[in-house]
Amino acid sequence: MKSLLSLLIAFTAINIDLYAAEAGMPQLDPKYWASQAFWLILVFIILYISISKFYLPKIKDNLDNRENKIKEDLENASKFKEQSEAKFKEYEVILKNARKEISKIHFDSKTILDKDIRTKKEEMEKEIEKEILKAQKQIIDQKKNSIISIQNISKEIASNIIENISGDKLNESSIKATVEEVTKKNIGKHL
Repeated sequence: MKSLLSLLIAFTAINIDLYAAEAGMPQLDPKYWASQAFWLILVFIILYISISKFYLPKIKDNLDNRENKIKEDLENASKFKEQSEAKFKEYEVILKNARKEISKIHFDSKTILDKDIRTKKEEMEKEIEKEILKAQKQIIDQKKNSIISIQNISKEIASNIIENISGDKLNESSIKATVEEVTKKNIGKHL
């Protein structure tokens, strides 16, 4: 309804020359409309041709370049991602090998230390055995020396007692034989 009313007002205005040059606007005079339409079409054709031949190709090239750059960047990003994944896998392999090597070094070190400890232990045991044998030998020597010393002391005491009691000196060889016989019987019990 509004469009019909506006069309009616426009038609009436044209018929009564409200848009005439006398009204102060020559571009609204219907006798100039053909030339205005010609120039309008000419200007739009020139604009269309200049935009389609000069500006749109540049814009299209820029858009294509941008699209190609984006594709290239995405491809590079994909390549870098693949490279980083490959490097990460290499890192994991290196880390795994390092762990194996550390385990091997740890095992080897433990084995060497165990062997070294056993060797030192055996050496210490041998040294202790030598010291024990040496001490046993010294003890045996001390026993022999102590038996001899006991026999000598016993012989002197017996000889002094007999001399003090009887006043005569007895034969030392008979005292010695008697002391040795008594010590052999009694010393074995205590040693």
